[in-house]
Amino acid sequence: MSQIYGYVRCSTKEQHEDRQVIAMREFGVPETTIIIEKISGKDFNRPEYRRLMKKIKPGDTLVIKSIDRLGRDYGEILEQWRIITKEIEAAIVVIDMPLLDTRQKDRDLTGSFISDIVLQILSYVAQMERSFNRQRQAEGIAAARLRGVKFGRRPLDYPAEFAYVRDLWQCGELSAREAARKLGVSHPTFLAWVGEVKQKW
Repeated sequence: MSQIYGYVRCSTKEQHEDRQVIAMREFGVPETTIIIEKISGKDFNRPEYRRLMKKIKPGDTLVIKSIDRLGRDYGEILEQWRIITKEIEAAIVVIDMPLLDTRQKDRDLTGSFISDIVLQILSYVAQMERSFNRQRQAEGIAAARLRGVKFGRRPLDYPAEFAYVRDLWQCGELSAREAARKLGVSHPTFLAWVGEVKQKW
């Protein structure tokens, strides 16, 4: 008996899966076969997706909300589509794009060709949009730096006893590690403070 699965992916902890899960329920995916995965943007290791791929059999259907849930870039989306539809011989339904529904077994060659073209265009557009977003972010940061905006954590204020402890260190009465302990900071932080003071003078 064929099975229908829903795959929900959130790329950050801040994102919530509700919107995707609601779409799965409305489409008719059983609650027990909705797979939810939360991964970081930097690490695309997807254990839930890999387990899902081991479960899916010929004749099953995988439902996703949007095409970018399949992969993080153009090449990976197309590769996953090929594996599912050609190697596993399962169907894919993209809720946001009705044209991308391979359950229609009676589609002629023209229909299949159009579906493949639509998939490639959408995957390419999704990748280009991510690239444009990164470019706009980089340009925004560069413009802000030109205006004098500082990025990164605000440096800590030196403790009141810093000058005294630094003088003890410079006289050889304290090691750098001992000086750092007295100030309640790490060894590298103490040395960085000493360097900053030298630069100011």
